[in-house]
Order: sequence, then C-alpha cells, then structure tokens
Amino acid sequence: MRITNLLLAGSASALLLAACTPVDAPTTTPNQRTKEGALTGAGIGALAGVLTGEGGKDKLDRAVVGAVAGGLIGGAVGANLDRQAADLQARISDSRIRIINEGNQLRVVMPEGILFATDSAAVQPSIQNDLFAVADNLNRYPNTRVEIVGHTDNTGSASYNQDLSERRAAAVAALLRNAGVSGARIVSYGRGESMPTASNLTPEGRQQNRRVEILIIPTG
Repeated sequence: MRITNLLLAGSASALLLAACTPVDAPTTTPNQRTKEGALTGAGIGALAGVLTGEGGKDKLDRAVVGAVAGGLIGGAVGANLDRQAADLQARISDSRIRIINEGNQLRVVMPEGILFATDSAAVQPSIQNDLFAVADNLNRYPNTRVEIVGHTDNTGSASYNQDLSERRAAAVAALLRNAGVSGARIVSYGRGESMPTASNLTPEGRQQNRRVEILIIPTG
C-alpha cells in the first residue's frame, strides 16, 4: 500500500517537474505555457488525490480524477496567459519592454531608463502610450490582479533607494488607474536595492537592476 502511494506521488511530482520550463527560456512550441499549465495542474490534482484518498483503489481513483480536473484548470489558466501575453506583445511598441510568461503569471519588465529620468518618479511622456496599452490589456482581461514593483540599483543609501522604488511603483500604478484599471485590482510597492537581477559591480548590471515590474496574476 505504501509503495503504491509513493509511486502515485512520484508520478505526480514527475509531472510537476516536466512542466517546469525556465522563466526566460525561449519556446518554439505553440501554446507552450498552456501545455505546461495543464501538466502542472494535472500533477497537483493527482498529488491531492493521493494524499486525500482512503485506500488503495480510492487513492488511485482520486488521483485520476484530480489529475483530469487539475489539468483542465491549469490548461485554462495557461491558455489565458498565452493569449494575454500575445495581445500585449502586439500592442507594445518599445522593444526594451520584456513580457515574460511564467506559467502562473505574466511579468512585464520595464527598464528605468524608458520610464523615468535619473532620480525622478515622474513617468516620462514618451512611454505613456505603452502604459496605456498595458491598461487596455488589463481591462480586456479582468480576471487578474496586478502588483507593481519598483527596483533600484545599490547606488546611494538603502533608505533613499527604497523610497525611490516605492514612489516609482506608485507613479506607474496611478497612471494605470487613471487609464481605467480598477484600483481594487492594483497594489504597488518598492523593493529598493534588495532584489537585483544582475551584478551591481558594473554599469550594465546596475542599469538592469533599475526597473519597474508589472506582475499580472490570474484570479480565476
């Protein structure tokens, strides 16, 4: 009995691992994230069935039912993200803006240089049309919540960088709200210099670390 449970749990875990593609890895398969979402959902559903079943056949039956239900839900979420990412990419004009489909959310990475002047939290007019495109996309996909996160490099004091990151995230959030996105869907906060994506030892690395990220997270 215990061996059967371990085999079922192991199979579910294998599905989860198989579904994981590195966040920034290029994909050549159409609807890759849809398929990954289905696999991930199936793995989670199967594992839940293993853990909640009462006996050998019951556990197996629950695992199968859970895998099917989880696969349908995960696939639907993945399909929506695929469509939303494609729609957003078609509307964004600045090629420096990165749209990353992480399977369970979209991450829109906007470099500081296109959003703000140095040490400023005022959104530059030249990028506002792209932010309006983001707002329109959010309004056409209402079943999501939005987290806007500001990041800086480590130049200057940590307290100043934290404050600047918060003000920049709030400025982007305000523009999206003014463009019609419900304020109830949006939260903004800053991470200061605490979450670099590159080394702060080089100018190129510091430039990458100065950014605002818009996280688009499905809610249903």
